[in-house]
Amino acid sequence: MATLETLSAPKRINSIDMLRGLVMIIMALDHTRDFFHIQAMTGDPLNPETTTGILFFTRWITHFCAPIFVFLSGLSAYLAAQRRTPAEASAFLIKRGLWLVLIELAVITLGLTFNPFYNFLILQVIWAIGWSMVLLGLAIRLSYQTILIIGLILVLGHDILNYFPAPQSQPLGILTKILFTAFGTVVPLSNTHLVGIFYAILPWTGIMFIGYAVAAWYRKAYEPERRKRNLILIGYLSIVLFIALRLINIYGDPAPRIEYHDQFKNLLSFFNVSKYPPSLQYTCMTLGPAFLFLAYTEKISHSWSKVISIYGAVPFFYYVLHFYLLHTLLILLFFITGYSSKDIVQIPFWFRPASFGFNLPVVYLIWLAVVASLYFPCKWFKKYKEKHQQWWLSYV
Repeated sequence: MATLETLSAPKRINSIDMLRGLVMIIMALDHTRDFFHIQAMTGDPLNPETTTGILFFTRWITHFCAPIFVFLSGLSAYLAAQRRTPAEASAFLIKRGLWLVLIELAVITLGLTFNPFYNFLILQVIWAIGWSMVLLGLAIRLSYQTILIIGLILVLGHDILNYFPAPQSQPLGILTKILFTAFGTVVPLSNTHLVGIFYAILPWTGIMFIGYAVAAWYRKAYEPERRKRNLILIGYLSIVLFIALRLINIYGDPAPRIEYHDQFKNLLSFFNVSKYPPSLQYTCMTLGPAFLFLAYTEKISHSWSKVISIYGAVPFFYYVLHFYLLHTLLILLFFITGYSSKDIVQIPFWFRPASFGFNLPVVYLIWLAVVASLYFPCKWFKKYKEKHQQWWLSYV
């Protein structure tokens, strides 16, 4: 049996914080577009027939955020578990997972909608991470190799369900959507309250399980050069698998690639893979570069990398805060641009009429301003967490 000392990893790993910080910064771009772009409520930025190159890129680049964030959540769960007994690690993951589900329902939904009556509950990535943590907490007594196999089965195999009709019975059909196929599944809770399920749980659980297993390469006793070789290998294999599956165009995505009589549209169609739920092609496309990033940046230490790492060190704090900041700015611009109280109530986002919005340059300016304004709060909270040991800090 390896000792706790040989299994434990460094307190903070710069490449992980850098990657997490980078995706947190990019993630804010997508939410800024949702709130402020003139076509966000009326168009599909990924439709090759109607989009533009810059609009497609603005949405497509944010595809990398959720799978990398979920993967790193699994990786961090492994590293944190090395400082606890198996029973403690299991209990912590289950409690933190349920806590995240509660936060998604109560805090994130309010930040997204600003609807104090919670008429529309929105279940997205924090919901999926929460339940995936609960499942990881239940599975944590298994070896990391077994958890890896379960994760690979979920990631590689869940697209098989695309070839079978969904169950028609109401309870089983809804359960299948929640676990495997959810995309915009709206379930009425009453005449006035709805819940929108946008992230199917188990495909994201598979990504988290893979992250948990890969974290074994970050043990102190593991050779850094061997870790780098492993990350490079699976990074390039993932990218090659994405390209091969996309060219074959049979398996790995519920929306096959479309051929157009236009090379630019064909290029957009090639990269227009399905995020809801995360298809195998989508997962390979996004995680492949993430593995390479981790491999090539582990020893990088520059001023820009330290800035990015600040956001990655306190991702949950940043994630919650940026929604409330974006929506507060939305309210200000809502009234400045001439809308009145009669226009406030909208579904799903209050203060967000379909006709409201700006062009992309303005969206990018707002995004940069929001990210920059959150730097010092994140830096302060990072230092606070380093100097304090209150139990609740493990949940934030």
